[in-house]
Formats: sequence, structure tokens, C-alpha cells
Amino acid sequence: MDNIVVLGGGTGLFTILKGLKNHRVELSAIVTMMDDGGSSGVLRDEFGTLPPGDIRRCLIALSDSTEMMKDLLQYRFDRGRGLKGHTFGNLLLTALKDITGSDENAIKEAARILNIRGEVIPVTHDNVQLCARLDNGKQVKGESAIPNKVQRSSTRIKKVYLKPKAKITRDARKALMFADLIVLGPGDLYTSIVPNLLVEGVAETIRSSDARKVYVCNLATKHGETDGYKLSDFTQTIVQYLGSDALDFIIYNNGRPTREIIRRYAKEKSYFIRADVKKTREITKAELIGDNLVSQTDIARHNPDSLADLVISLMGR
Repeated sequence: MDNIVVLGGGTGLFTILKGLKNHRVELSAIVTMMDDGGSSGVLRDEFGTLPPGDIRRCLIALSDSTEMMKDLLQYRFDRGRGLKGHTFGNLLLTALKDITGSDENAIKEAARILNIRGEVIPVTHDNVQLCARLDNGKQVKGESAIPNKVQRSSTRIKKVYLKPKAKITRDARKALMFADLIVLGPGDLYTSIVPNLLVEGVAETIRSSDARKVYVCNLATKHGETDGYKLSDFTQTIVQYLGSDALDFIIYNNGRPTREIIRRYAKEKSYFIRADVKKTREITKAELIGDNLVSQTDIARHNPDSLADLVISLMGR
């Protein structure tokens, strides 16, 4: 059975895992550990846990549990002193760490409870912060602070880095080395995808792995992070942090959502990404694969089944 490893974070990772779990493959999700906002940030500060939010989403995406159990894990308290803003799943992972003695054991126990297909692996066990250097010379510390600072300063991200440095986990290295296909994305470029590549040992292991490597570009830009970016800009950034000639395939969307969705996202200064294929080909030797990957919903998301089918088809190319 083929081994597929997906790296990322946020809703993008949730989406692709939701589609891939319906195929006969061995799945591993390597998850960024730099989230410091919302419930994850509070639990990280107060309990010293790894940020549980993206771990929780991956567990739900891969779970064969009932819909009620999935809803329970996603349930967010909207009242209660100390509880407001927290999700039940985040609290569960925090409690399991206290019971089992480590974040690693907590994730494995949660995976057993939820009967997941595959495994969920933190990219690092180190407590680190994502930082950014902006075009205006300012530096920003904290994953959640970066987009806000960029928006207020009307500038762009020049470079992101980790402080202090972080090392890849043993399980993440093993998964990458034995993968048949490694998938980066979809997900926010600078806060979900690149942070994984900043962890010492990740980019090196990806490059040395015999697996085929694919990058899945986002559907739309994110205000305060990738304003004005085209396919070539996303590709150039991945190449910058992963290395040239590492990618074998780049998947991009060439479908169009409804006008209503386009208008709604434009109000949030988020725009569907233009695929400047010719310029992208000047950056990479990877095969560019365009397809209509837009989910037919009122939210701009990849269709999980269409994306998974396309990724699976790369195994035989």
C-alpha cells in the first residue's frame, strides 16, 4: 500500500485529509506547531502543551467516529469563565497530555479513541515562535500577529523564521523518508506551509526522500499574508524554503466559483489566484497540473474528493 505524507496546517490540511482517507493508502499528516492564537495559544501558554488546534482538525478529518463525536470535538464554548473560546477537542488533548505524560502519547491515545485512518505527527516537539521580517524593516513575533501587522503597515512579508530553532521529530523524519508521495498544502503559505520547512531537518529530509513531491497551491490569497500573489509567487516562496528542483508536481485550480463568492471574498480583500503558468515554468521544472478544484459550497475551499483523486493519480505518473 502506498504511503502518502501531507504537510501543512489549518483548514487546508483538514480538507485534503478528508478526501485522501477514502482511498486505500497509508496516510500521515505532519502538522505545524507554531499556532499561538485563540484557544490553542491560551492552552499553549497556560499548560505548556503543543498547540492542539491543527492536531484536533487532522484527527477529525481522519476519524471514522460518529458525526456526533466529530461535532463534539469541534464544539466551542461560547460562555463560562475560563471556558469561553475553547473547543472541547483542544481541552481533551490537553487533559490527555496530563494523563499520559506527553504530547506525543496524548495524540496517539486520541487517535485510538477516534479510530483514525492514518497517523497525525507534530513536525517538532520544540516550543518555538514563528517570526517575520517585513519589507519595511520591521520584525514581528507570533504566528497570529504576522497578518495583522502586515495589514496595518501596508507592507509585505520578506522572510519568516523560527525563534528559537526547532528540530524535526523522529516520527516526522521517518514518515518523510519512507513516503511514496509527499504533499505540501493546501494552506496559508507563510503560517501553515513554510513553518514546517523552517524546522531543522524537514526540507533536507524531503529533498533526500525518494518520494515524489507535490505542492498544492491555494485557491485564494489571504489578506495580510499573500496579497497580490499569483501562482508564480507561491511557487517562488516554496522553492526559496524547500530548494530548487525539489518539486515534481504543482497542482493549481483553474475553475471559477460563483460571482457571489468572488464578491464576498473581495470584501475581505481575498482574491482568487491567477495561474501565470508561463512565469511559473521559469521558476521550476515541476509539472504544472491545473484542474477545476473548487468546492460547490458558499465557502472558497478545495473540493476534498476532486483534490484527493488528482493527488492519487500522481502515484502512477
